[in-house]
Amino acid sequence: MIFLKLFRESFLFAWDALRQNKLRTMLSLLGVTIGIFTIIAVFSAVDTLRGNLQNSVNKLGNNSIYIQKWPWLFSNDYPWWKFYQRPVPNYRDFEELQKRSETAEAISFEISVDNRNIKYKSNTVEGASIDAASQDHNRTWNFSFDGGRYFTPMESRTGAPVVDIGFDIASALFPNGDAVGKKIKVMGRYVTVIGVFAKEGEDMLGISKDKQVLMPLNYARNLVDIKSDRYNPQIVVRGKSNLSELEVESELQGLMRSIRRLRPGVDDNFSLNKSTLISNQLDKLFDMVNVIGFIIGGFSILVGGFGIANIMFVSVKERTNIIGIQKSLGAKNYFILLQFLIEAIALCLMGGLIGLLFVYLGTFAVKAIADIQVVLDMGNIIFGLSTSVIIGIISGIVPAYSASRLNPVEAIRSN
Repeated sequence: MIFLKLFRESFLFAWDALRQNKLRTMLSLLGVTIGIFTIIAVFSAVDTLRGNLQNSVNKLGNNSIYIQKWPWLFSNDYPWWKFYQRPVPNYRDFEELQKRSETAEAISFEISVDNRNIKYKSNTVEGASIDAASQDHNRTWNFSFDGGRYFTPMESRTGAPVVDIGFDIASALFPNGDAVGKKIKVMGRYVTVIGVFAKEGEDMLGISKDKQVLMPLNYARNLVDIKSDRYNPQIVVRGKSNLSELEVESELQGLMRSIRRLRPGVDDNFSLNKSTLISNQLDKLFDMVNVIGFIIGGFSILVGGFGIANIMFVSVKERTNIIGIQKSLGAKNYFILLQFLIEAIALCLMGGLIGLLFVYLGTFAVKAIADIQVVLDMGNIIFGLSTSVIIGIISGIVPAYSASRLNPVEAIRSN
């Protein structure tokens, strides 16, 4: 009860200082406010970007490996001419992997044809991506349906003229939502819509099925040359759940070298790409951004801390008479010390709360402008308030200690 009474009294002193010296106090609080705002805003922005990018990476599938011509990541001195001379993954590679792999849960062969028009009667969608894949595409990628279904093994094997379409395409061609069962025109051919993908929205890596048309690979043979590197052929392998990614990758590397008859010592003429490569790079990038944001915010908080300390020294000077009276009436040194220390903490908490309020309001502004859901989690809020308390303790301890050591007689006699 004594502590609560002391806290209440100290907070009232702080509030009284705010009322009587509004400009001075607000200028001093500005540093803490800007510092907390900067640090929490940077952390929230990083968490938001990390979450959005990680959601994009998760679409690639856990324990999935992409056999492609080009690697996803390059070093500063990468020999691009060697990569350029590599052959693209072909259907023979895919068939051999299906026969030989013991670590794969599913394997799919895929191609992509970009920027095509899709028509239904008088409605047209421009800039759609036409993807063709073998049967196991639904097992190597993560997606769901808003309506309809994936194509059956029979449809895949016979090359049936059926497609699954993205949510945006379905909305544009069929405003009434009755896409399944309708025939649309794709690359000059009529095909039947059997499924509509669930809406995913745009992500940071541009991975989305909203404007995609997916058809069986064997049907795409009638439309394009699936062996051409113009259509970015790739093989996607998802490993068995009880095996590590490294085990799957090691087996695939050995099998691909065997399939392509590469002699020992000869470099691989293929790339094994995986989502963890992107995740690891994102972690390094965001760790660096966090450090930079902490440094920038730290300087602001440091300036704010000096401002709070200055206010506390002035407050001690203005209330020297009161301190002398309190001590003459029996107030202990720790009572005086805590009184001014709690006042400093209260002032810093005010600055921290104002900074958090600005961040909170900023999340709505970003949502309205860019339609991005900003992450402001409880961890960042607790960190911001904890930082405010620590700054309050550091900036207030010296003025509070000096106040507690005042001689009561000299304090009463001071002007």
